[in-house]
Amino acid sequence: MKNLKGKVAFITGGGSGVALGQAKVFAEEAGMKVVIADIRQQALDDAMDYFSGKGVQVHPILLDLTDREAYARAADEAERIFGPVDLLCNTAGVSQFGPIADATFDDWDWQMDVNVKGVINGCMTFIPRMIKRGEGGHILITASMSAFVALPTTAIYCTTKYAVRGLAESLRVEMPEHDIGVSLLCPGAVNTNIHRAVETRPEKYAKTGYYGADEEVFGHLKAVIKDGFDPVDLGRVVRDAVEANQFWVLPYPEFVEGQHQRDQEVVDAMLMYQDHPDSIRRAKMREEMGQNMPGQ
Repeated sequence: MKNLKGKVAFITGGGSGVALGQAKVFAEEAGMKVVIADIRQQALDDAMDYFSGKGVQVHPILLDLTDREAYARAADEAERIFGPVDLLCNTAGVSQFGPIADATFDDWDWQMDVNVKGVINGCMTFIPRMIKRGEGGHILITASMSAFVALPTTAIYCTTKYAVRGLAESLRVEMPEHDIGVSLLCPGAVNTNIHRAVETRPEKYAKTGYYGADEEVFGHLKAVIKDGFDPVDLGRVVRDAVEANQFWVLPYPEFVEGQHQRDQEVVDAMLMYQDHPDSIRRAKMREEMGQNMPGQ
C-alpha cells in the first residue's frame, strides 16, 4: 500500500491515544478516508471536534469490539460511507495491573475480551472481505513491548499481547498470497491516557482484585508513560511501516539489550539438548530425507 491517498482505514480505539494519533496521520497527512471506532461516545465526539473544519474525511462509529454482530454492522457502515476498507488498524486496547494472585476471572475476561478477542473479531470481520474483493489490503495489529517483556504485575496484559503477537506472525506467513500486508506495532511508553482504561470497564466485568478509578494510582501509571512517544509521531512511524509493508514496528531501541539476553537464553536452552539421543536421531532422519530429495 505505497499510495494511501483516497484509501479507507478502519481504526479501533480511534477516539483517543495511539489510535487517534494514527487517525490524524492517515487522514490529515496521508489523505485517507478514516473510520474511527470507539466504545466511548465522548471520545468520538472530542475526536470529531478536532477533525471538524480540517477538510478531511473521518467518520465515527460507536462500537464495542467484543460484540461480533455489532462489528459486522460497523464494517457494513464503513463500506456504505467510504467504500471497502483497505487498512484495518486493530489498535484499541486496555490495561490494568496487579499481582496475579489478586486477579479475578473478571480481570482476566475484560483484558482478554478486548485485547485478544477484539483483535480476532477485527481480523475475522475484515480479512474475508479483503480476500473476496481481491485487491489486497493491510492489517495492523497493535500489541506492546509487553509481547516480549514480562514484568511483575503485568501477567494478564502480557498474556494478551503475546497472544496477538502470535496472531500477527501467523498472518504474516498466510496473507501474502492474498496481497494483504501485515504489520505488528509494539509500543513501549506512549504519552496517552491508557492508564485510565479502567474507566471504560463494563459492569459485566465488575468484580476486580485490582484498582478502580483511583487518581493516585493513575498518577503513578501516568508518570511511567508521560515522557514516551507522542501519539502522532508514533502514527507517522506506523504510516511509514504500512507504506513499506514492514512487519516489525519496534521503535524502541532501548529494549535491544534485554532482547538479546532473552534470545540467547532461548538458544542456550535449545542447545542443551543437541547431544540428546533423540536429537541425534531426528538430525539423522533430516539428513537422510535431504539426500533422498529429487535432484540431490
